[in-house]
Amino acid sequence: MAANLPNLAFRETEGEREARDAAGFPDVEDTLPKHIGSRFNIPFIDNITSFFGDKNVLAQEVDPKEDVVWLLDNTAYRPVLGTSDECQPWEAEFVAAYFTRDSGKDVSGWVAEIAQSLGLGQQGDDRAAEEATIAKRLVPFVNTIQPARFVHVRLPNGETQKLGPGGRNAISSEIVGTMDRHKDGTTLQITAVPPEVAPHGPMLMHFAEPHGWTVVSDIDDSIKITMTMSPIGILRSTFVSTPTPINGMPELYQYINRLLSPSWFYLSASPYNLYTFLRPFLYQYYPKGTIILRDASWMNLSGFLESLTQGTEDYKASRMDKIHGWLPKRKVLCVGDSTQSDPEAYGDMYRKHPGWVKAIFIRKVVDVKEMQKTDKNDPVRFEKAFKGVPKGVWRLFEDPDELYAAVDSLQAL
Repeated sequence: MAANLPNLAFRETEGEREARDAAGFPDVEDTLPKHIGSRFNIPFIDNITSFFGDKNVLAQEVDPKEDVVWLLDNTAYRPVLGTSDECQPWEAEFVAAYFTRDSGKDVSGWVAEIAQSLGLGQQGDDRAAEEATIAKRLVPFVNTIQPARFVHVRLPNGETQKLGPGGRNAISSEIVGTMDRHKDGTTLQITAVPPEVAPHGPMLMHFAEPHGWTVVSDIDDSIKITMTMSPIGILRSTFVSTPTPINGMPELYQYINRLLSPSWFYLSASPYNLYTFLRPFLYQYYPKGTIILRDASWMNLSGFLESLTQGTEDYKASRMDKIHGWLPKRKVLCVGDSTQSDPEAYGDMYRKHPGWVKAIFIRKVVDVKEMQKTDKNDPVRFEKAFKGVPKGVWRLFEDPDELYAAVDSLQAL
């Protein structure tokens, strides 16, 4: 898991700090509520024993009447031992997040604050509709997290597996193995026991053999309009606007999917609060895959902007290290944009894991005015980020149509 929010400022790069200051992020963050949930709502025993994490002997199994679980989609892989190609049993990281049921209903007080921060119009039908959307999307930030809980799920072989308990952030993570034989590209459903404890449905498990292609894609401003360099743009695109794909990117990804049959990882600095918001959007427009988000700002709305804009290079590099540990022999295509630290993170991965990253596509974002106050699109920035990376490996683009020939050339690798 990623580092918790208090550590983000220490991981912030000089470039991130300059860009945040130029766009006015600190000023906007000061106007947002710092705590929209409270640990005082968590039962005392659960709160105290959560310090023991997965060693908590006093943890309780989830109660469908009291608790809710999010089962996050994952990718099953076969561990690679050294240089051997011998097939190992399947395993996967199982991640679950635990909440108190119906704890995020009362959001009216914070809706008005967000509406004011966004400068929404006067009262009327449009304002009422926008506030209703804010209220709905705010719920995952207000839900009381429920640490010291565990859940059972049903594996593809019919056996049940205990997940958890969750620790201080009410998220559990463990590696689970022995899932019988499955073909590369297979997708199976992993259901909670009982199913009604997971209202957002089963976990989707995608199987990826050691060899083949993998796409690691950023989300915000790479394939979804977020306006990451604008604090108000981020808030509006998250809490008010209809999620919108970058023009031409869904068609490009479907083409990549047909041509290379890759496994897909969507790696974003967005907090896990947005999982149930981003998942339907991604699965409507893009190939299904594993969504990797930060666990940095539960019950903390002002931390949401910080999560997206601080320490992103370190965070993304650490998550890609984990993917490399799962799939070290795959050929990797990285897709990102120039608003955050994607060029630096992908350059780091190319140099750190020789031969693993085969191609890097960076969307040059030119339609956000806050970008004009930074050197994010300066050629010197890209040359520095991709020092030691051959020019034929990385490329910039503004229109996805520029990439089809480059995708075709990947077939020969």
